[in-house]
Amino acid sequence: MRIFGRVRQRPSTDWRLATDRAFTLIDDGRYEDADALLTRAADLEPWLSESWFNLALLHKFRHDWEQARSAGLRAVALLEKDGGAPDWWNVGIAATALQDWPLARRAWQAYGLAVPGEASATGEPLGMDLGGAAVRLSPEGEAEVVWGRRLDPARIELLNIPLPSSGRRWGEVVLHDGVPRGERTMTGITGGTSVYPVFDEIELWAPSAVPTWVVLIEAATETDRDALERLAADAGYAAEDWSSSVRLLCRSCSESRMPSEQGDGMAQHDPHDHSVPGHPGPLGHTGTGTLWSPERECGIAAPSALVRGLLDGWVADSPDTRDWRDLEEVC
Repeated sequence: MRIFGRVRQRPSTDWRLATDRAFTLIDDGRYEDADALLTRAADLEPWLSESWFNLALLHKFRHDWEQARSAGLRAVALLEKDGGAPDWWNVGIAATALQDWPLARRAWQAYGLAVPGEASATGEPLGMDLGGAAVRLSPEGEAEVVWGRRLDPARIELLNIPLPSSGRRWGEVVLHDGVPRGERTMTGITGGTSVYPVFDEIELWAPSAVPTWVVLIEAATETDRDALERLAADAGYAAEDWSSSVRLLCRSCSESRMPSEQGDGMAQHDPHDHSVPGHPGPLGHTGTGTLWSPERECGIAAPSALVRGLLDGWVADSPDTRDWRDLEEVC
């Protein structure tokens, strides 16, 4: 094969050594040093799409989206075939981060995904209908896996109320990586099993103005608890019983295939996972046959002007079986 009049050869030994060393440095978080080596590799073999793919990958790790888009476009220009190449996926992530919607659409289509013709006034793709998935917030830190709705191949809207340690809020949209790291299985009411990918968060894409509150409630029955969650949802916000919806998993389990609750992957009580170094197994996760404890720790996503009225209204509907205390804004 000839590119610009020269015969394409296998990468040189210097290219391989520089590239291998660069990825060792990336694993150690030494991005600046890796950048110098990958730039040298691209100078040695500019005709090789992998040279630019590697640089685009590095810039993605650094969240330098302008550079990631530039290097990604050079990589796809050198591809021998377009369809399905991961180079296009990286271009799509960079374009989405930059809200370069024409390029994002082109990237997803080149990868082989069907992108509807409809777009918003800003050009943002609509209606890709990718369903539910899970996303791992703070993947390199105190990780937490929550459920969300996929807006497109690189963005998820958060449907759970994340724990305050994540720094994320209900309704926020996060940019996520393309390769799943773990899966969650869900058994439906008909007995069939669905598998949902777990993607790693890259960064916050769209923040939420709705604060997160934690409150201790007294709910005599699950029906009382469910009434609070419905009341919040009817108001356009959310409440979640963290006492039953959060479980602790070690990182190894979190990154494997783990069963979830019966449902459709979008339900209120599908557990979200908080990763810890050890292996404690599920903690505080209420299931069939488990003794109900009236005192519950709940997360609520609602404006400050609404949250107390919402709780008071919930109690007023059944004052003998409901109460609340210790409301605190946590995120």
